[in-house]
Amino acid sequence: MKSAVIRTVQSGGLGMQASHRHWLAKLLVGTSALSLIGAAQTAVAQEAPADTVGGGDEIVVTGIRASLESATTIKRDAQGVVDAISAEDIGKFPDTNLAESLQRITGVSIDRSNGEGSTVTVRGFGPEFNLVTLNGRQMPTAIIGDGGSAPSSRSFDFANLASEGIAAVEVYKSGRATIESGGIGSTINIRTPRPLDRPGMRGSLSVKGVYDSSRNEGHPITPEISGIFSTTFADDRIGILITGSYQKRKSSTNQANVGWRDGYLGAEENMWGGLAFPGDPRFANITNRPGPADVYQVPQNASYDLNDIDRERINGQAVLQFRPVDGLTATLDYTYSRNTVQTRNSNVGIWFNHEDTTSAWTDGPVAGPIFYSEHFAAPNAPPSETTLNSGKDLSYSGALSDNRADNRSLGFNLTWQGDNGVTIDLDAHHSTATVKPVNRFGSSMSVGNAIFGIQNQMVNFENDMPVLSYEMYPGIDPLNAALIQPTGNAFRAAYFRDEINQVQLHGRYDHEGGFLDSIDFGVSYVENNVRSAFGTIQNDTWGGAGPASDIPDDIFTLETIPDKFPGLAQPGMIQSFYTFDFERMADLIEGLYGTCSHPLTGAQAIPGTCIAAYNTDRRITEKTLAPYLQVATQFDVLGNPAHFVAGVRYESTDISSAALVPVPVDTRWVGENEFNIVLSGDSDFTRFKGSYENWLPAFDFDVSPLEDLKLRASYSHTITRADYANMQGGRTLDTLFRVGGGTGAQGNPGLVPYKSKNIDLSAEYYYAPGSYVSVGWFHKDVSNFISTTRVDTPAFGLTTPVNGPRWNAAIAAVGQGATVSQIRQYIFEHYPDTVTITGGGPGTYVGVINSAPGDPLLNFQITQPINSDQTASLNGWEFAIQHSFWDTGFGVILNYTIVNGDAVYDNTQPASVPQFALTGLSDSANAVAYYDKNGLQARVAWNWRDQFLQSTGPNPTYVEDYWQVDASASYEFIPGFTAFVEGINLTGQGRRAHMRSNNNVTFVSPGYARYAAGIRFNF
Repeated sequence: MKSAVIRTVQSGGLGMQASHRHWLAKLLVGTSALSLIGAAQTAVAQEAPADTVGGGDEIVVTGIRASLESATTIKRDAQGVVDAISAEDIGKFPDTNLAESLQRITGVSIDRSNGEGSTVTVRGFGPEFNLVTLNGRQMPTAIIGDGGSAPSSRSFDFANLASEGIAAVEVYKSGRATIESGGIGSTINIRTPRPLDRPGMRGSLSVKGVYDSSRNEGHPITPEISGIFSTTFADDRIGILITGSYQKRKSSTNQANVGWRDGYLGAEENMWGGLAFPGDPRFANITNRPGPADVYQVPQNASYDLNDIDRERINGQAVLQFRPVDGLTATLDYTYSRNTVQTRNSNVGIWFNHEDTTSAWTDGPVAGPIFYSEHFAAPNAPPSETTLNSGKDLSYSGALSDNRADNRSLGFNLTWQGDNGVTIDLDAHHSTATVKPVNRFGSSMSVGNAIFGIQNQMVNFENDMPVLSYEMYPGIDPLNAALIQPTGNAFRAAYFRDEINQVQLHGRYDHEGGFLDSIDFGVSYVENNVRSAFGTIQNDTWGGAGPASDIPDDIFTLETIPDKFPGLAQPGMIQSFYTFDFERMADLIEGLYGTCSHPLTGAQAIPGTCIAAYNTDRRITEKTLAPYLQVATQFDVLGNPAHFVAGVRYESTDISSAALVPVPVDTRWVGENEFNIVLSGDSDFTRFKGSYENWLPAFDFDVSPLEDLKLRASYSHTITRADYANMQGGRTLDTLFRVGGGTGAQGNPGLVPYKSKNIDLSAEYYYAPGSYVSVGWFHKDVSNFISTTRVDTPAFGLTTPVNGPRWNAAIAAVGQGATVSQIRQYIFEHYPDTVTITGGGPGTYVGVINSAPGDPLLNFQITQPINSDQTASLNGWEFAIQHSFWDTGFGVILNYTIVNGDAVYDNTQPASVPQFALTGLSDSANAVAYYDKNGLQARVAWNWRDQFLQSTGPNPTYVEDYWQVDASASYEFIPGFTAFVEGINLTGQGRRAHMRSNNNVTFVSPGYARYAAGIRFNF
């Protein structure tokens, strides 16, 4: 009897022979499911040419089964803990977003921005702790933030890269001497295809229409077009590959937002915003006041925000390869990506002054508000179209952020493979990442308008969705556009550029037979140049910049709110508000008040625009030299095959930091609790230097006591460098300060990296082709955490009227219970030579109170990052099952990750008690069911992440647990032509975050489904 030969044809990459392409097409279509589910811990190696169909009893396994079997074999033979996702066919990666695919891997969670995967968390370590490389090269980063300041993160934004030009993404969870350092959580390597890896001509073209149900106004179908072409000639010694992708998306993200004061201890007195004590008349308005040992937070502001997002992404890559002789290959490649994101915000909001308040509270020790309300005195002047009104305001504000991230990478690689087992690889690249604004206003701008005359306002926290409500005084209609007045505004411009030049020399010696298996050696040199600059034009005229008659009524549009929060809207919430044409409004107030050309703070704009001139310009040069050596051995343990790999990487880093920061010269009191620092327009450079070195050992051992069982053990040291904001020198002061004083910060280029000592243990049982069960345990001891030290000090000789002669005279005249508003009015009326009145009348003056002789020095709380003595331990478990149900076409992938840490935030401690805690730690799980047979492919994927601590500081923020269901299906109806449909977040799951108490909600956002359909042509 003949024995059957089972061979697998891997469906990934470019390797399908032309004569078999159509024969196998039906089993290869829609293999996006495979990479989604294949994220179940598959390791990726160099793709091998596909097998041809043999004769006799030879069986060739193709499609998903083949890819799973090949991937599990690679995982089984891998060194250390390596997971990956691979493209199943040319131009066909699992998702349109790389982060969405990565979340299917055990231990990997993602953070979303605008409904798309943006950054990743691996084994509880967030984006800053995961290094991303492209073809083994350290990549610069360019994250589009809110534009309020220059981006400073090292974390990679996967939204910048389309997936169609990606061959594979590898996730290295355990340390290795041969790969770039920088990732305590993981090192993630993005691999792009190479033409000589798969000789011949081939390509793919895909056209897709995307329908995003989140869009507030209409639901347009937006295009996504991608293509890839690869060919070789001259006897397959020259190869060319070109990829391109264009994606347009229109979406909306609506949020209910609440800002909070610090966590107060119930026994604390004289805290602005703190609750009244017995004996205070306001005490009677508090139900179940938090006790002396209870911690509570009061809301500072709340709003309903509607955000309309337009995103355009362009990606491309060109690769030229030349193999003049066998064993010598030269590769020249250029990768480009552009991601442009415009967000238009419209919001209605309220702010609390914390004077005549009424509230109710849950029981302690962490007391949460059930509701919080405030009553305001009646305006002293009647509403009018021509005069400014006193009283409390209802805010109708708008904002615009408009930024573009460009990534460029030019690389060269020369690889020589000798006949004696020696391989030499020389690699160099020049890569840049830039983020900058793309309009005439800047990166992020906000313009305020308001109607004055609120009698009562309240936020109710009894439901998941905070309910904002208000009541105006008689005669004031909040929906009368003629009463809307212009108020404060801010125009922020930010620029960020990261340039990396890197040269790597890798060598490898493969020994045939015996104890020695291989030797790897090499060196890497990286020069990283970072520039971040920003400027702000801000006018804190929140009491009114001018009369309502300045603004034409037709600039406003009435917008409804409850329909923008499906499944979350509550009775009693604000029903509608006015939005406005942002560009028209910005031009109008510039013409009226010179908001950009003559701002109150003394900042400057680029002539003819509202783009703030950069008054802070910070630059860092980071140079790292890293040689390494690694030795791999093979031997038997009690007659069973085993491997041991030992390596060490030495790194020496030098840092130079220069900062150009603005020089403050004066202060102004511009609003009830808004004070401004006036800048001179001049700047000074400061320079600092730092250096450090690290030895990073790595050891891997594996043994197979049974034929289908593999046991692993790894030990390594890994590091993560401080983000750029912490490393930048120079002291900057926040231009807005309060009654209690000012704030500022300065960087520290002498920070040493976070360092982790890692242990990984795992067991894998491969019980059938393409099926296995695995369990892994990991432990990390992390040191060199960055904390902040705070110094209370005056700066630049700046003064404040608080507790000065005028302030004290007002209190003496009005009484100890004088409000800030009464103090302002007293100064306006009795010290006319020190004020600038812009409107109002006696008792209702609006304007600026200038500094005056005798005012005391202004105290600033200056923070600086330092390496602390704090350490933390983290451990967890990873469970995975991959199972194929024989020849039915059905299969499942299940995985679950448990993460625990010993540094946990204690919500019962007030904000005055410094705390250290690990962020990002959470359990996560995936469940995927798929079918792939006879040209039909379908899959359903469920992803879940438990609640996690997002940020610390004086107060914590927790993102609540979230789950999402995605599905896709495809069918090859004609050889080479595949139709497909996709659905993302089919159940429309929303997101919510809170602070100490579940009632301290920070944001709530509804979720929406996104659908796509298209056709793909492969040749």
